[in-house]
Amino acid sequence: MAKVKKFEDLQSWKKARKLTSEIYQSTRIGSFSKDYGLRDQMRRAAVSILSNIAEGFERGGDKEFLTFLAIAKGSAGELRAQLYVALDQNYLEAERFNLLHSEATEISRLISGFMKYLKESDLRGSRLR
Repeated sequence: MAKVKKFEDLQSWKKARKLTSEIYQSTRIGSFSKDYGLRDQMRRAAVSILSNIAEGFERGGDKEFLTFLAIAKGSAGELRAQLYVALDQNYLEAERFNLLHSEATEISRLISGFMKYLKESDLRGSRLR
């Protein structure tokens, strides 16, 4: 694996950033925009994914990074569950739901793969050098 110098280079972070933007866009429209509880919770879950990837990376230690990656993965699961609520309330069309759900699932897989890599790697310390 190539040396990663900043969290912005991580594929999982890039995809989480894109998903967060799409969640904000989707929750701005129609009845969804007025369901403040679900709208805000989904936004927080999406923001939590990329924020925890970034925070864990910046802490510099592999064990802390793994902890924050686990939190980010949990937030991706939370977001997927909330997408079902939005679908059931007819806030999202099936096609949009499928796209967002697929993106959140892919991010979970990327995070899982990265966690496995870090657990098996000899890399330790600041920025996983």
